[in-house]
Amino acid sequence: VQLQASGGGLVQAGGSLRLSCAVSGVTFSNYNMGWFRQAPGKEREFVAAISRSGGSTSYADSVKGRFTISRDNVKNTVYLEMNSLKPEDTAVYSCAATRGFVLATTAREYLFWGQGTLVTVSS
Repeated sequence: VQLQASGGGLVQAGGSLRLSCAVSGVTFSNYNMGWFRQAPGKEREFVAAISRSGGSTSYADSVKGRFTISRDNVKNTVYLEMNSLKPEDTAVYSCAATRGFVLATTAREYLFWGQGTLVTVSS
C-alpha cells in the first residue's frame, strides 16, 4: 500500500495551496481518508476527513471555512485545498486511510499513512 502526498511548498500568508495524495495497492473507494499535520515541536493533529463516497466531510475547527477536502475515486486521489493560509498552518501534512465507517478524527484510527509533504507559510 502506498500513499504519496505532494503539493507542499512555501507560500505567503493569505495564499493558497492544493495538496494531493495518490493511493495505490488498495481499493481506494473502500477507505475513508484523512489529512493530519504536525508542526515542529507539536503533536500531530487532525485536519480533515472524507467518507468513501465523498459525501461526508469533517474538519478541525482551526481550518473550517478555509480548507476543503475532496476525493476522486477514479484517480484514487484525495485532495486538500488550503486557502487563506496562516503562519500557524506551517506543518508537515500527511494523508491517511481507514476502513472504519465513521469519519475518524484521531490518528490511531487510521491504518495506512503517507510520508507527508511540508507546507511553510511565511508572514
